[in-house]
Amino acid sequence: MNRPPRILRNYKPPVRSASVGAYISWGNGVMSFRELKGGAPPSIAVDITTPVAPSRIVYVLSLVVLAFVSYSSYLLVAYNFTMLFSLIFAPALVAAHGAVTSYIIGGTTYPGYQGFSPQPNAQIIQRQWPDYNPIMTSTDAKMTCNGGTSAPLSAKIEAGSNITAVWGQWTHQQGPVMVWMYPCESGFASCDGKQKKWFKIDQMGLYGTALNSNDWGTGVVYKTLKWSSKIPASLKPGQYLIRHELLALHQANTPQFYPECAQIEVTGSGTATAPANLLASIPAYAPQSDPGIMVDIYNGGRTSYTCPGPAVWTG
Repeated sequence: MNRPPRILRNYKPPVRSASVGAYISWGNGVMSFRELKGGAPPSIAVDITTPVAPSRIVYVLSLVVLAFVSYSSYLLVAYNFTMLFSLIFAPALVAAHGAVTSYIIGGTTYPGYQGFSPQPNAQIIQRQWPDYNPIMTSTDAKMTCNGGTSAPLSAKIEAGSNITAVWGQWTHQQGPVMVWMYPCESGFASCDGKQKKWFKIDQMGLYGTALNSNDWGTGVVYKTLKWSSKIPASLKPGQYLIRHELLALHQANTPQFYPECAQIEVTGSGTATAPANLLASIPAYAPQSDPGIMVDIYNGGRTSYTCPGPAVWTG
């Protein structure tokens, strides 16, 4: 006489497996249902003691259960793997980037924007930037100031003095450092940097002879987390944006741009402005195909490098 199925607890079949999946087997009237998870014992077994072979319906139902449990196990493993990958590698990916987080002028440190722990209504001179992620093309709208908006403060600096940008972190050693300025004749609040008025005051590309070495401007930032530049001594007083840009070339033909801007007020008795032939628009101060942007530092035997964009104006 047949009896209804019942759940058998702590059922232990003789075989263990390190595979991921499930199986259903028939033997001596017992259908064993097991999830294979690194050789763990089965979760349940269903006793359907019967003197005859299982019906086709029961067999089909067994296959359905098998397929469902196998797929569920796959999803569980895939989810756990994804979470593990994120926990291990996400911090490393974030740490691989960087941004300017403060400025030093005349011995005074001016805090910049803290992307991972921003303070509400922070009184800073730096234009806020949204994240550490690189900009991948020279024509991206974020190239101007990394998407930054007007800051509440500015810092005074005398023409001919140095300004030092300080990075919170930086891990790439191949690529140039470029420092730009932009006049804000109508004040910082309306200054968007969109006109062809950007000029370079400083830059360093390759100072050695091997492109695949660490002899680059960004290599200096990697070692010191700082970069100092002189404001041209003859520069006309006024309000300016100063833009520090790191161009990372460590991935072949995959440039990564990291720009940030701060607001400074230049003082002094200078009267000069940068000549028209040294002015540029940002974005698009150079095409993406420029040999200073699209570079494979590991191939081609190149021993020299020219920074993209106009030459430096020293005043």
